[in-house]
Amino acid sequence: MDLNYHSIESLLKAAKENNCRLSALVLEQQAEQMELPKQEIYEKMRENYRVMASCIQPGSAPDLKSTSGLTGGDAYRMRTAVEQGKNLTGPLLGGALYRALAVSELNASMGRIVAAPTAGSCGIVPAAVLTMQEQYQLTEEECVMSLFTASAVGMVIANNASLAGAQGGCQAECGSASAMAAAAIVELAGGTPDMIQSAVATALKNILGLVCDPVAGLVEIPCIKRNASGVAGAFVAAELALAGIRSAIPADEVIWSMKKVGDVMPAALKETAEGGLAATPTGRKLHQQVFGEMK
Repeated sequence: MDLNYHSIESLLKAAKENNCRLSALVLEQQAEQMELPKQEIYEKMRENYRVMASCIQPGSAPDLKSTSGLTGGDAYRMRTAVEQGKNLTGPLLGGALYRALAVSELNASMGRIVAAPTAGSCGIVPAAVLTMQEQYQLTEEECVMSLFTASAVGMVIANNASLAGAQGGCQAECGSASAMAAAAIVELAGGTPDMIQSAVATALKNILGLVCDPVAGLVEIPCIKRNASGVAGAFVAAELALAGIRSAIPADEVIWSMKKVGDVMPAALKETAEGGLAATPTGRKLHQQVFGEMK
């Protein structure tokens, strides 16, 4: 199958021409490329999804602490608010928020996660898909298949821009994950290929220019809360697209813009912990708390 990952437009055009979901095309193409049965490729993705799902309970533990001691317990707090009906945005968005925090906090405590597409943005895609499954009683198969669509979006971004905070800032990590999650949500909601494109574009536009400024150089502050923001942005982008609201700028041009923004971003704002929040007085105090006096 002649399916490449150089543009969102070409992928979605292929889906429209074949009158099928993008995920089905990606699964078929990956099976051909890897010379493996489609079922075997599917099973590999299903294992990824089950690892994602297994993160939520331990990541929501009330006594969870990161290795540094800087973070932990926020997923429990958010989950408690949702389960008690005390959050403002209801079970769908509230559920997505606590799941994003849970996966991210588990990562910070050295738990097993799926980098989707990176460890720093690992909570966004799982939170989106797991929440959709619970709220809309979706099958595991539907959710696993949506990960193929999300992965295709991630591959296009990787081929045209970057997925690494050290290269493109947090827009490359949480931004990419948010776009991938938005695509998965739209597919799970029965949206069209054009809706997927608009959702991807909107998710990326809304996080364009976000810097990578980890306090003490650790993937915790502000990374964990940015995972919550990233999944919220994915639902916003998907909601707009599903309502028929189109992005004025095509997804591929937004990805191009993300690459250009990342290229001119100062090194101090690309995972070096030399600028942004890492350089604030409190950020420096937290660095000292973990590592001792700064030289």
